[in-house]
Amino acid sequence: MRRRDLVLLLTGSFAARDAFCVEQKAMPVIGFLGSPTPGSYTALVAAFLHGLEEIGYIEGQNVAIEYRWAEGRFEQLPALAADLVGRKVDVIAADAVPSARAAKDATPTIPVVFISGSDPVESSFVASFARPGGNLTGVAMMVAELAPKRFELLSEMVPQASVIALLVNPNNVLQTDGVIKGVREAARAKPVQLQILKASTEAEIDAAFGTLVQLQADALVVGPDVFLHSRREQLVALAARYRVPAVYEWRESVAAGGLISYGPRLTSVFRQLGGYAGEILKGANPGDLPVQQPTKFELVINLKTAKLLGLTVPPWILARADELIE
Repeated sequence: MRRRDLVLLLTGSFAARDAFCVEQKAMPVIGFLGSPTPGSYTALVAAFLHGLEEIGYIEGQNVAIEYRWAEGRFEQLPALAADLVGRKVDVIAADAVPSARAAKDATPTIPVVFISGSDPVESSFVASFARPGGNLTGVAMMVAELAPKRFELLSEMVPQASVIALLVNPNNVLQTDGVIKGVREAARAKPVQLQILKASTEAEIDAAFGTLVQLQADALVVGPDVFLHSRREQLVALAARYRVPAVYEWRESVAAGGLISYGPRLTSVFRQLGGYAGEILKGANPGDLPVQQPTKFELVINLKTAKLLGLTVPPWILARADELIE
């Protein structure tokens, strides 16, 4: 090869490399801040990516995603959020109230899209649903407001219950306080004794079921919480072992063998979250994007589990069910 040709070839290679680096640098980056383990979120991350794709963003092609997982240790979330801020991501997607709080505290400028199980106005995340203001917006599932409804459903499924336990995660304070308050108010209207159990680790879940047996609880309300949801296989197995009818928030727990659930479809919520992240990448101001809410709440019943527990599902509950698992 002649020297002139070699110089041209090398010059072209360097130019292509520089252009590639510029393109790579220009690719927007989303920081995904997750509270549980990544393995428990496979379907939810897929739904998030689906929402992004609907806006025109495909991971690895025109958007990069930096994942950070607290693996149930909420105390790690502030450091994980700070790491994403230090990497100068273009938007942070927070999967729950604890991660949203960590992201909010970490940056007043980088847009944050969140999923909140409590009222985001009361939690001081946003100024209002219609016009959030600031750098945050997202999806509010209002799970605390639905907790009394789940208590009512469980009471109808187990009408003979005199003691009902409520399991909550004490580390998820903002959401847990509202859940306890709502369920207590619902329990006062019935001749039922409510017992509060707390667990924030796998071992504490095992211990909580031991306490539940000692209290002779007839049924269990599993509080809406991202950590407890990530431990749904453990919860369902313990409920089956001790023959305790339990109500959950999301259908994934019922699909795993739980008795009944009532709440929004979680994959739809994460799809909404991905869509909002994409809108912001396209230039939307998070403060102008209204906080969304789920459009549908579904009642799911596992008839096989009901039979194993010796329960007869009331016909009015069957008629209201969106899905029956047999």
